[in-house]
Amino acid sequence: MTALPRINHLLTSGKPGESVRIRGWVRTRRDSKQGFSFVEVNDGSCMGNIQVVVPGEVPGYAETIKSVTTGASIEVEGELKESPGKGQRVEVEASSLRVIGSADPEKYPLQKKRHSFEYLREIAHLRPRSNTFGAVARVRNRISYAVHEFFQSRGFLYINTPVITTSDCEGAGEMFQVTTLDLAKLAQLQTTLDFSQDFFGKPASLTVSGQLEAEIYATSLGDCYTFGPTFRAENSNTARHLAEFWMIEPEMPFYELPENMSLAEEFIKSVCRAVLDDCQEDMDFFNKRIDDTVLATLDNILAHEFIRLPYTEAIDILEKSGQEFEYPIEWGRDLQSEHERYLTEQHFKQPVILHDYPRTIKPFYMRCNEDGKTVRAMDVLVPRVGEIIGGSQREERLDVLTDRMQEQDLDPAEYWWYCELREYGTVPHSGFGLGLERLVQLVTGMQNIRDVIPFPRTPGHAEF
Repeated sequence: MTALPRINHLLTSGKPGESVRIRGWVRTRRDSKQGFSFVEVNDGSCMGNIQVVVPGEVPGYAETIKSVTTGASIEVEGELKESPGKGQRVEVEASSLRVIGSADPEKYPLQKKRHSFEYLREIAHLRPRSNTFGAVARVRNRISYAVHEFFQSRGFLYINTPVITTSDCEGAGEMFQVTTLDLAKLAQLQTTLDFSQDFFGKPASLTVSGQLEAEIYATSLGDCYTFGPTFRAENSNTARHLAEFWMIEPEMPFYELPENMSLAEEFIKSVCRAVLDDCQEDMDFFNKRIDDTVLATLDNILAHEFIRLPYTEAIDILEKSGQEFEYPIEWGRDLQSEHERYLTEQHFKQPVILHDYPRTIKPFYMRCNEDGKTVRAMDVLVPRVGEIIGGSQREERLDVLTDRMQEQDLDPAEYWWYCELREYGTVPHSGFGLGLERLVQLVTGMQNIRDVIPFPRTPGHAEF
């Protein structure tokens, strides 16, 4: 017997007359008065279900069919047939039916009606069985694969940077501390923490970025990238923030800011192309059910060369726009999402890369310009989302780097190894960071970032 393991292959490539075996979860069951049943089965490989016709002659039909309820897992063997029904090319005529795991229809939380995303977050262990979250998972998977395809095809080295670190890359102090000290006991004793007794012998935290460590490999082995989890203890409970998220961070020696901007543009376009080519069914679903501008937004990204615009000129455009913004426009302030979306959706109507930001609003590692006021930073802005990538040319001059650290109340001695990279064969180098979840939001049109990661971690919430 030829076994086609996934339903997506059966629906697209299966040939009538083939003997098949499928395993999956029941979406619906409908019984006919003529003594047979129609069962819709899904195994997560695609949006579509395959219809299984179960004749009454199937061994044990009368008893088994009672347990074929929504949510139950089943195994079916039978023959693939042309389907007379609309919207489906083939169906399975069952010769055997086995219930692997039953599901009480009175208790099963997912019913045929549409559920709110808020409710589905409460049952994150079951929400991947819904159409929306199945589609999100498949698109997220394709994006992740496209990330590796893009960098590997260009000779980048994939490296794994540490999850536990003693360095604060962003200098904002919003880090999750990691400790084996008995905090409850220390609280009772009302004593100060002695980190020499801790596991690492010093304060340690979960990483906010793999960038600093990536620079070590970039300045030794060439172009490289990291792709892993990062953590930020920012007490922000909005639709745009997570405490745990995945970051893609390439780092390139000998790249200056223009080359960095070009790579970022190529990267975004490459991922969009991959998803449009390989996730057509899911993308049609998002465009129809979630946001009817999704496909147009991706087409817009692919159709245009991204505009390069200095921050100072962007401020001038915003000040003269006549638009009322919630947040004030002023040189020296960071732009908010509303400003970024105005530039991409109303003024230019296409993606924009802003560059050369004020030094006072950017981290210590960004290269200072000769004007003394700006740094070689860039943000890639796209319609409907705003900032999708942040990056910069890194500061390769040791004296300037240490001055910048002191400006931001950081002790260069704590970054001794990072500083030493500027003593032994320093070179201009650049890189950028992209949150995977923000990218999934761009591609799918999902509005809340909690809905594009399997298990969201936010203030007060670490379930599942």
